[in-house]
Amino acid sequence: MALKVELKPHEKIIVGSCVITNTDQRAKFLIEGERLPVLREKDILTPDTADTPAKLIYLAVQLMYIAHDPQDHHAVYFDVMRDFLSAVPSAAGMINEINNHILSGDYYKALKESKKLIAYEKGLLDQARSLAAEADFNSAAA
Repeated sequence: MALKVELKPHEKIIVGSCVITNTDQRAKFLIEGERLPVLREKDILTPDTADTPAKLIYLAVQLMYIAHDPQDHHAVYFDVMRDFLSAVPSAAGMINEINNHILSGDYYKALKESKKLIAYEKGLLDQARSLAAEADFNSAAA
């Protein structure tokens, strides 16, 4: 089955190991192939944009997804994942899902699950900031 893609002007997409940049007009096309990695620009993280532990996990999974030999990136992923899990043990279920997809070779599903991990981490960070702001307010009011 073909994947239908519509790109905005100047939008990038990774297909296989190639980066494709659209011109100045919208473009529609079909991508056909078996287990061909495809990532839209909005789903691509770079080392510069992977600025949290969960985003580093996503980046490692992304590299596995587009690599010719995904196992080249397993060691980095498992190191980052262990550090994350020791800091956020409540994410164990999500990490197990990602691990299961990686171990079964379904990197796309691991990538989707990693996005959920980023959202979970963001929720925890937002909650921590809110509690810190509340504590600052209470101490200033006292």
